[in-house]
Amino acid sequence: MTLAAGKPALGSMNFKKIFKDAFPPLLAIAIFLLLWELLSLSKITLLPGPSSIWTDERTRELLLYPFYDRGGIDKGMFWQTFASLQRVAVSYTLAAIVGISTGILVGTTPIMSKALDPLFLFLRTVPPLAWVPISLAALNKNEPAALFVIFITAVWPILINTAVGVKEIPQDYNNVAKVIQISRQKYFFKILLPSALPYIFTGLRVAISLAWLAIIAAEIVMSGIVGIGFFIWEAYQNNYISEVILALLYIGVVGLVLDTFMSWLQSIIVKR
Repeated sequence: MTLAAGKPALGSMNFKKIFKDAFPPLLAIAIFLLLWELLSLSKITLLPGPSSIWTDERTRELLLYPFYDRGGIDKGMFWQTFASLQRVAVSYTLAAIVGISTGILVGTTPIMSKALDPLFLFLRTVPPLAWVPISLAALNKNEPAALFVIFITAVWPILINTAVGVKEIPQDYNNVAKVIQISRQKYFFKILLPSALPYIFTGLRVAISLAWLAIIAAEIVMSGIVGIGFFIWEAYQNNYISEVILALLYIGVVGLVLDTFMSWLQSIIVKR
């Protein structure tokens, strides 16, 4: 089968679209890295340039061998990042369950909303690092304290956005539900959940970014645990700045992947 005359090949069209979408961000990244390298070479800043990731022997080894494991906290970048992601997964899942369920309760119960809204708004303004000493004092162990810091940071955007989404259900929908006297189960799955879902996913997307930021902050000040945050602090303490830069690269890539995944998940589920 031959292509009709004058019509471009499908593969060619896809390549052009991919190139058009990918070229601007890649160009911006290249310019940023070049400027950073020039500033480093000119000694305007003492921060090593991005090339130090490769030119520094220690950092090059970390880059080439991310899966090594010598026991204890002496592990490659993959295991450091994976340990942090595990903590985020546990606490984020718990935050999603608590945040969505409590948000629905608050959104559907006016008296609960009036009673708890000020408390929620107050607690959500507390920075993640401020929770670290409190969690350590209460739990007396680094691991559960780190999990709590992630949870308490991630739960608020989920809870508040869910509550707002439930409150924003059109009154006409509620009136029709009362007239036809549908069951609570049908109301939940046919009216409440579909209407609130965009708000819920907005909270989930904000929360996943905050959870990733919170674990980095928590691990920096919690000594002796495997994780990308503690790795950064140890590298800084030993003046291995190029290792810090490599770790920041991992953090940025993982954060981008997490946000992209949540955006993709939202595009699939909300359309349904």
